[in-house]
Amino acid sequence: MANSPTAPATETSTASAFTAVLVSFLIWGLANPIYFKLLGDTGPVEIVAHRVVWTVVLVGFGVLALKGPRAIAAAVGSWRRLGIFLVSTLLVTTNWTTFIWAIGENRLVEASLGYYINPLVNVLLGVVFLGERLNRRQLAAVAIAGLAVAILVAAHGAVPWVALALALSFGFYALVRKKAAIDPVIGLLVETLLLLPAALAYLLWLGGGGSFGHTAGGSLLLVLAGPVTAVPLVLFMIGAAKLKLSTVGVLQYLSPTCQLLLGVLVYGEPFTTTHALAFGCIWLALLVFSADALSTHRAAARAAAE
Repeated sequence: MANSPTAPATETSTASAFTAVLVSFLIWGLANPIYFKLLGDTGPVEIVAHRVVWTVVLVGFGVLALKGPRAIAAAVGSWRRLGIFLVSTLLVTTNWTTFIWAIGENRLVEASLGYYINPLVNVLLGVVFLGERLNRRQLAAVAIAGLAVAILVAAHGAVPWVALALALSFGFYALVRKKAAIDPVIGLLVETLLLLPAALAYLLWLGGGGSFGHTAGGSLLLVLAGPVTAVPLVLFMIGAAKLKLSTVGVLQYLSPTCQLLLGVLVYGEPFTTTHALAFGCIWLALLVFSADALSTHRAAARAAAE
């Protein structure tokens, strides 16, 4: 009798994990763009500086309370480890600044393209840096994604640098984090701590010319940069640890989809025939890639069962 609640408890745990990951992607796809849009009168560098300061305050308090200062020192550990953190800090700063700038410049549609491309960039980085091999379907998916970028370049005469900058910076960031086996929350704290001196110096240099302190609402929005950064990450960690990788892989497309719909339907950004062709190629590439991943996952499950 004591073991009878096990199945319902497991189902509840899985449902909670699914909800946590779902909410994290909704925050990244909807809440974050809306939040940064509300800060439209504030420059992207100033927003990033506040994001750093308030993330250090929030995450630092949580890490110190739950794990203590030794966890932070252990995460750095050596000069080599510090160098890895410096690289990941540069990459995440590039990603944050580019995304916030894109929202302020009404280029959320292009930003969403970057996060659609990101899973395919991860595949390429795995080939180049981790010695992974691509099968025919994966090669086809990458080629179709390349066609999407080519369509945009041919139509506009310019490389979609916002999309590529977001996809590449986040792709390399994930690669560095994976190879270094960095705890996500402590890693975020160390990265923001490394940025803290520059962030504080920039905010002090702005002084009264910055946005903070002029209105209660504007100041509160800037303080909320900490929760906006940390909460979805923590929710994602909680949920992803208990869900199948295939489930997380499907859910990850929710964020760029929300960003795309938000940019077109709410903020009135253009979605031309060229955009339709490019996004169509990306969606086809992701369909091929996801089908391959699902097939591989099922084959592995059957092999394990046998």
